[in-house]
Amino acid sequence: MSTQHKPVIGITIGDINSIGAEIIIKTFLDNRMMEFCTPVIFASNKTINFYRKLMNENNFNYQSIKDFTRLNHKQVNVYNCWEEEVQITPGILNEAGGKYAARALEIAIQCLKEGNIQGLVTAPIHKNNVQSQSFNYTGHTPFLKASFNAKDVLMFMTADNMRVGLLTEHVPVAEVAKYVTKENILSKLQLMKESLVKDFGIDQPRIAVLGLNPHAGDDGLIGREEIEQITPAIRHAKGNGTLCFGPYSADAFFAREMYRQFDGVLAMYHDQGLIPFKSLANGEGINYTAGLGIVRTSPDHGTAFDIAGKNVADPGSFRQAIFTCLEIMEQRERYADNTRNPLKKTELASE
Repeated sequence: MSTQHKPVIGITIGDINSIGAEIIIKTFLDNRMMEFCTPVIFASNKTINFYRKLMNENNFNYQSIKDFTRLNHKQVNVYNCWEEEVQITPGILNEAGGKYAARALEIAIQCLKEGNIQGLVTAPIHKNNVQSQSFNYTGHTPFLKASFNAKDVLMFMTADNMRVGLLTEHVPVAEVAKYVTKENILSKLQLMKESLVKDFGIDQPRIAVLGLNPHAGDDGLIGREEIEQITPAIRHAKGNGTLCFGPYSADAFFAREMYRQFDGVLAMYHDQGLIPFKSLANGEGINYTAGLGIVRTSPDHGTAFDIAGKNVADPGSFRQAIFTCLEIMEQRERYADNTRNPLKKTELASE
């Protein structure tokens, strides 16, 4: 791939006291990554230098930029988001970690809107210490939704062997049921279907819908959400051409490996979907935000303060997040090309 045609991928540092910088550096120590994209790390030179020294990785080289006129397509670029001295304390949850994570993210989003970068990969933030007047969100997903004025978005966990979307994201368990409505389910199903078609190249995706209650409610004995909200939503979606099925009892669904029969699974709440996903994704799962005009991915793990600064963090999920970002961008181009030229698909099929 020529340097002129490589996509420019923005990478946010995440919490500066977490494993974010470590997994970024480990990923791009492999120079072969430069064959696929031009990386731009949104952080500060001092932060990158701190972790490069801590990891004893003097072979990690980069170019510092303050605007995109000096972008180097043959090297890692660091977009310097702040100049002030900041004390970095690996493994410590504090205000500074959240403040500069938010700043890097906000600047990256602006660069994305301006077309300076084509995709975004975000290192982990901590949901609590990132809170401020300018960042009053429970994570990346709602922040991205607001930043791009999206009507709705889908937190979509993807791996080679499964894809799991969430009806609710960072919602207290005591409040989950009030979000389990026919309207919300239909919105997420539509987002999942569109993403599977446009972003993953699946023409007629099959989607499984999990129940909310144990045993999917046991015909109303253990809750009525399945009868009153989930099943009507599934019927409505089917009537509009979506191949969706359920509601399935979550424990049996994953224990019997029924997820292998579907292209996507809609879980009702965070842990119902993420516990089996992270258990079965073999460390290669990533988090994708479906429903945006841009492509954003992230690793499927958190800040991991317990191992931050110890040089033991596994960059596998982060590396996969970069590859998935690139794959989705390529698939979107292919889908757009095919839909602009509807005869092209027929001609290719007949060859």
